[in-house]
Amino acid sequence: MNPQDPLADLNPLRQPELIGWWPPALGWWLLLLAGILCVASLVYVLLSRYRRNAYRRRALMQLQSLHTDHHARKEHSQYLSELNALLKSVALVAYPRADIAASHGEAWRTFLNTSLPQKEYFESVFDDAVYQKTCPEIDVEQLHKSAQCWIKRHKAAL
Repeated sequence: MNPQDPLADLNPLRQPELIGWWPPALGWWLLLLAGILCVASLVYVLLSRYRRNAYRRRALMQLQSLHTDHHARKEHSQYLSELNALLKSVALVAYPRADIAASHGEAWRTFLNTSLPQKEYFESVFDDAVYQKTCPEIDVEQLHKSAQCWIKRHKAAL
């Protein structure tokens, strides 16, 4: 023992044990729960949107099939009538039947054009060409692009 240095007799300080990471504190559990709820709700929303738009995917496949058949047969009047029927069936799924079922001619074309940008509008020839045996000169490629754009972009009233 050194009388000059009274601290020399003290034992060295002990370091406390390190704090373990398990089990996590309550805040971490709440954060994990919030994260799981966010991911689950995002999956639910995306799955609902995917299911809600199933009719669009089917319609786009049918439209492509119609277009391919038209290139093989080159029958404009049949293509126009089948295209009009396809557009009408898509509209009947997305909008109330009372608003869509009886519309035809210019009112039907105007309804279709409301969801399209101006460069994709259906031509005025489309009004009556659907109901004629001999088809007037109509740009089938533009008509196909307009129909495709409408099926993708229309705002459903579901």
